[in-house]
Amino acid sequence: MQRLTQPLVRDAGVLRAASWDEALERAAAGFRHSRESLGGRSIGVFSCSKSTNEMNFVAQKLARTALGTNNIDSCNRT
Repeated sequence: MQRLTQPLVRDAGVLRAASWDEALERAAAGFRHSRESLGGRSIGVFSCSKSTNEMNFVAQKLARTALGTNNIDSCNRT
């Protein structure tokens, strides 16, 4: 099994290598489109229960302030 060494983006159904700036811009545009067309409830964030409290705090802060959603889970209930 080989690991990815650079980001890939899909153009017309075909994956191609891209710069980090392009890949991150495409991801941000996807989140932006979902939020604008379907609202914040269309986005969800899942954080690992094995992460530190600080990392889970940052994840929920990102979800609520940047993405505009309260849909966040970290499976800490178990």
